[in-house]
Amino acid sequence: MLTPPKGRDLLSMADLTSTELHGLLELAAQLKAGTYQPKCPNKVLGLVFSKASTRTRVSFSVAMYQLGGQVLALTAGVTQVGRGEPTADTARVLDRYVDVVAIRTFEQAEIEEFARYASIPVINALTDLEHPCQILADLLTLKEAFGTLENLTMSYLGDGINVAHSLMLGCALAGVNIRVGTPDGFAPNPTVVNQAIELAQGRSTVVVTTDPKAAVQGSHALYTDVWASMGDESEAASRIPKFQPYQINQAMLDLADEHAIILHCLPAHRGEEITHDAKEGPQSRLWDQAENRLHAQKALLASILSAV
Repeated sequence: MLTPPKGRDLLSMADLTSTELHGLLELAAQLKAGTYQPKCPNKVLGLVFSKASTRTRVSFSVAMYQLGGQVLALTAGVTQVGRGEPTADTARVLDRYVDVVAIRTFEQAEIEEFARYASIPVINALTDLEHPCQILADLLTLKEAFGTLENLTMSYLGDGINVAHSLMLGCALAGVNIRVGTPDGFAPNPTVVNQAIELAQGRSTVVVTTDPKAAVQGSHALYTDVWASMGDESEAASRIPKFQPYQINQAMLDLADEHAIILHCLPAHRGEEITHDAKEGPQSRLWDQAENRLHAQKALLASILSAV
């Protein structure tokens, strides 16, 4: 049955156990189906965002409102953070005002410092190292498509950074085989790779390769992200030749399982990491995946705030 991570931080996918992860996915499915509606009245979510956001900001806000709570959107431009107030001070102040905080920033160390000084739960809404909330939605989408997560393989093509890191950890916990295909010099952090292998505990395999075709062979889900993430935009043009063989297109789909789905955390650059036909084709689940950010984060908030 459900074993929610009550009152805990989610700074990394590795902060969850396999049982907790499956419990969150089950709860998210119930919330999406409308068979269960927990409430968190008088609870306040603080959004502390240093990076631009569409899906994360909106889905967290709508989730909290639907749970009966309130949202405070805090950016550097409207708080003293923009004038250099230390993270430790901000954390100790917000700790007295809100019930849970979701932080979207650059360095993982910043969110970890915030969590050290705040007693309220802290959620990683994206750092340069991880994006755990995205992966909750990804796994929910995969489970919807196939009815189960057993004996499935997920393939990620592109830059081996935050989404790839959390995807490896999440798939390892969920028992999903994960293959990450990246160009030379863009492989995921070896420490995270080893952590994923350890978390898999023999339930699934974790593979990192520079061969994109080997990465997608027989796979049930092809996943990609932009080739130049926030902060790396100046390198976008120079990366295209290196990443072109890792584009999700019809040739890649032909190598995958015949029922394979396509995933992308968005925003997408058509014609770069994914073709227009793949993005808009019958195997695309991008819009279900984006919607599932709402249901997955609603399940996470309800669990953390002890509403279930």
